Amino acid sequence: MTNLKKYIRATKEFAPFKEIDFKWSEAIGDEFPRLSIRVRDEIVTFGASNEIVVDQTGVVGGGVHLKPGEVNQLVAERGDEVVFFDGRSAHEARIGKFKNAIIPDVTTTPDFINELDSGKYDHLKEKPIVTYCTGGIRCEVLSVLMKNRGFKEVYQIDGGIVRYGEEFGDDSLWEGSLYVFDKRLKIDFSDHAKVLGLCDYCSASTNQFYDCANLECRCLFLLCSECATKTPKVTCPNCRAKDN
Repeated sequence: MTNLKKYIRATKEFAPFKEIDFKWSEAIGDEFPRLSIRVRDEIVTFGASNEIVVDQTGVVGGGVHLKPGEVNQLVAERGDEVVFFDGRSAHEARIGKFKNAIIPDVTTTPDFINELDSGKYDHLKEKPIVTYCTGGIRCEVLSVLMKNRGFKEVYQIDGGIVRYGEEFGDDSLWEGSLYVFDKRLKIDFSDHAKVLGLCDYCSASTNQFYDCANLECRCLFLLCSECATKTPKVTCPNCRAKDN
C-alpha cells in the first residue's frame, strides 16, 4: 500500500497526469505479475488514430461525461429511450453488463470500426447513447468514433463501470460481475451480484472465467466450479475436443 501511494504521488507530479483518476481494488497483491510501460499511438488501439485529437485536457470531442448519479437521472427522465452501448469486447459482457445494453459483436477493440460502419446501429443515431467500459478510458475514444459517424447524443460514464459499481453496486442499472484484466478475472460489487454467465462445458450458471491451460491457445472461457473440479486439465472447449 505504501509503495502504491508513492507511485500515485510521483505520477501526479507530472502535469498532464495531475488529475488522473486512480481506481483502488481489493486484492492480495500479485494480480499483476510485472509492470510494462510502452509508447503507443493510441492508449486503446481502435486503429483510428487519424480520427482522434488530443489536447492538454484529453481527447477532444468525445461524449458528455455523466457521473453515476447523472446516469440514473438520465434514465429516470428519458426512460427506455436511453440506450446503453457496451464499449468492451463481447466476452466481457458475458458476466456483467448494464440492463438491456447493446453488446457489439467484437472480439478485439479494432473490430469496433467495422461494427459501427456496418449500419446495424444506424437506427440508434437519434437516441441518447450511454457508452460504458471498465474504467471509462475506452469510451473516451469510442464516443468520438460514434459522434463522427452521426450519433447525435452520446454520453460516457465518468470513471466507467468501476465508479458506477462503487456507488450503486448491484442495486440499480448494473447487473452481474465485472471482468478485470488481472489474475482475478472478475470482481463483484456486492454479495448479491447476479450470475449471468453460462459454463462452456455444461451450461450451468457461473461468472468465473478461466485461461485455457494449453499454452498455444489464448482462449478465455467460462467454467462452473463443478466442471473445474472434475477436469484435470482446464482447457477451452475447442482444445478439449482436440484432446479427446
